[in-house]
Amino acid sequence: MESEQLEVASFLAQYPPFDELPEEVVNEVACQVEISYYRAGSDVYQFGAEIRELCVIRSGAVEVYRRDGDLYNRLSEGDLFGQLGLLMGNKIRLPSRTIEDSLIYFIPEALFFELCDKFDFFSDFVEVDDISRLSSAVSQQKESNELMISKVTALISREPICLEDSATVRQAAQKMSEESVSSLLIMSAADDTELGVTAFGGAATTGSIGHTTHSATNSITRSTDHSAMQNNAVNTGSVLAGILTDRDLRNRVVATGLDLESPVTEVMTRDPITLDDDAYAFEAMLTMLRYNLHHLPILDNSRPVGVLATSDIIRYESQSSLYMVSNILRRQNVEELVQLSKDINACFVRMVHEDANSHMIGSAMSVIGRSFKQRLLELAEEALGPPPIPYCFLALGSMARDEQLVVTDQDNALILDNSYNKSKHGDYFEQLSQRVSDGLNACGYVYCSGDIMATNPTWRKTRTEWETCFAQWIDQPDPEALLNSSIFFDLDGVWGKTHWAEQLNTFIVRRARKSPHFLGCLARNALSRTPPLGFFKNFVMEQDGEHRNSMNLKRRGTAPTADLIRVHALAVGSRAQNSFERLDDIVKADILPKNRARDIKDALEFISMVRIRHQVLDIEEGRTPDNNIEPENLSDFERRNLKEAFQVLSNSQRFLKFRYPYTRKQK
Repeated sequence: MESEQLEVASFLAQYPPFDELPEEVVNEVACQVEISYYRAGSDVYQFGAEIRELCVIRSGAVEVYRRDGDLYNRLSEGDLFGQLGLLMGNKIRLPSRTIEDSLIYFIPEALFFELCDKFDFFSDFVEVDDISRLSSAVSQQKESNELMISKVTALISREPICLEDSATVRQAAQKMSEESVSSLLIMSAADDTELGVTAFGGAATTGSIGHTTHSATNSITRSTDHSAMQNNAVNTGSVLAGILTDRDLRNRVVATGLDLESPVTEVMTRDPITLDDDAYAFEAMLTMLRYNLHHLPILDNSRPVGVLATSDIIRYESQSSLYMVSNILRRQNVEELVQLSKDINACFVRMVHEDANSHMIGSAMSVIGRSFKQRLLELAEEALGPPPIPYCFLALGSMARDEQLVVTDQDNALILDNSYNKSKHGDYFEQLSQRVSDGLNACGYVYCSGDIMATNPTWRKTRTEWETCFAQWIDQPDPEALLNSSIFFDLDGVWGKTHWAEQLNTFIVRRARKSPHFLGCLARNALSRTPPLGFFKNFVMEQDGEHRNSMNLKRRGTAPTADLIRVHALAVGSRAQNSFERLDDIVKADILPKNRARDIKDALEFISMVRIRHQVLDIEEGRTPDNNIEPENLSDFERRNLKEAFQVLSNSQRFLKFRYPYTRKQK
């Protein structure tokens, strides 16, 4: 092969569906590719034109349109288009135009159909994906909203194919062949194995992840078959131990020459990330994108009810923010990330116009923020070399709670391996932290005014040092410790040894729950920010400064609500991070007066949505979005219900004072 063809093959092998083709097939495709250059604003295909090639974007960006001229999709490096025309009589149904100077690979029609005939996963990718997009386009906004409120089970079309962990690799391969699937769920007797399955009930982690976000060995391949399952009931006495995919067989069996009689447990992916069956479809998409998954087992009380594949998810109207996440991870440098960050506000506005609730919006914005951190850390490691010791990069505050909006700064920290030696390793992590912090600031996540960033050596600690630090904050809750508690007690691992964050969170919850004195101090501290409501239920405004005669809905609304929820959550031992999910755990613990949790949840949702809609209005009118609203700009409905929401917050704060009385600790 010529050097140019080698470069084409190397590029194609990075992106689906080519990344699952055998190397020799990818090389064959590369030898037949033709390359064309298009200036920005050039038509690639007009409606009704003849098409004889599959198009793959090498660089640049392409917009695909409906016949009426409305935008249908925006594609970038690694994305393909034109397959719908090839599959429907070689006529272009969706015209395309470049929005940047672009290089496009063209794969001949004959080779395209040959790949479809030989490889089921290839045909599934180009057929199912495009049909889903077309369905979404036809139904337009209605379908988008339905997806946002649909349960994940609505996307599952068959029961899971399962196998006991006593099986051999040969038996597993035979089972996959018989059932025409590319993945198996491996089950283990519940009383024989202590498993650590990572389950996501909504957007919050309820178990230990146990691997880095981008671990190659934990990347799960695309499921390609959805035919009905026969005689495959899941044994109710078994629990999920792992998942086996075609990629596992190829990489861990065929490539290594492993004996086919080896136990299947030697080659499966252990402790897979899962999702509860009561989660929403948007949460499944966020989880799959966040952890780069192609398969996501769905559980009902630890019992598998299906496996969600990427091709099962409709990828258009409701996925604009999710498309951005995948695009972030493809950017090659900070400058490209900065350019892409300009689309964050548009994603935010679109979700609001799609009637997403505050939980959905907060989750999506937090995943976008995490993705920027992840890519910046990856770029930093490429520049500085591999880290000298393991570490975990932490997101703190609203991002960790999945409650981030567009008005935000950066709060982060580092957990370092206990082998950390400042003289040997300090310079590396100082540079890494600075690169990430500067990159985040350039992308709109401004520097923290309180210096709660990994660039501050105070917030670069070993695992043992962090446990000692939190123990001191809990055991000796002075004003500074309580101030830190409102930030550091919401933490999430975004890169590296992410399970360290889970372990630290478990340590915090266990210790805090056993300290009534700390809970009393934390409750007292949570009362320092009261809702802006006067004695006669009139709004209390800022009296001076830039935001005179306005109310800050974060400082006087959502933040104190999150604070009081955190106190209750720690008291009941909840490991959830998100405020809504913490409330679910609080309800189960039955520590609040009847219906109080529902009132708090409704109040938080209403205050959050007023705040969100205010920020959208600022963006649409060309102003810098903020958290300050003027009551005269609210409708009568909003003013009336905002007062009621603030009253719920006020009542809940009074109960907090009663539930966790402040007492001075005995010396």
